[in-house]
Amino acid sequence: MNFLSHFYFDRLNTNANVVMGVVLPDLVKNASKESNLYPQKNEFLFLGNPDEEALLEGWKRHLAVDLFFHSSEFFLEKTTELKHLIIPVVEHTPVRPSFLAHIGLELLLDHLLIEHNLIQVHQFYDNLTSVKKESLGDFLEHCKLKNPEVFFKFLDQFISSKYLLSYQKLENISYALNRICMRLWPETLNEGQINQLTYQLTLFKEVLEKDFITIFKDIDDKLGQINLA
Repeated sequence: MNFLSHFYFDRLNTNANVVMGVVLPDLVKNASKESNLYPQKNEFLFLGNPDEEALLEGWKRHLAVDLFFHSSEFFLEKTTELKHLIIPVVEHTPVRPSFLAHIGLELLLDHLLIEHNLIQVHQFYDNLTSVKKESLGDFLEHCKLKNPEVFFKFLDQFISSKYLLSYQKLENISYALNRICMRLWPETLNEGQINQLTYQLTLFKEVLEKDFITIFKDIDDKLGQINLA
């Protein structure tokens, strides 16, 4: 799931460190794709510091949500549907339709959460801003993150740009998807193909909108049944 979908499950949480934790794995990866952190394997390193314990709790919630989501029938069904719509768009390009469908579904879920007023994007950013840099730095040091200055530069830009607000418009999602593809393939989508992608996303959104909330309810129920302490 993407940033705002992860935030949905902790939108009522008053602990900003937990909220940071639920998106921290993706923030770390976006800052440096070579970074692989596993704080859940050495939980003793974070004991005794409430801020770091909360960051770890959020991190583990992130892992649980992604596991539930990617193993769900909903994910398989919806990515298959979207892939069939996308195949003609990416024809004659190296872009894999299955990859684009996976990321496209996740960004559309963020879009629908915003559109249905189920999350507040500014509240999300306010939580990230409230986290003490010292606590986050200590947490990442315990995780043995290399080049933390690269991460914090990315985080500052991520917060200041408020980029996720752009997901309110479907055409911005198409451009975001193409930018993601640019990291993986030398040749991606031209302007005409991006417009075609927006059209297909619009069609798919009409279908997805009917039952998208079910996956959030299902995962919320499962989170309530497990002990992440």
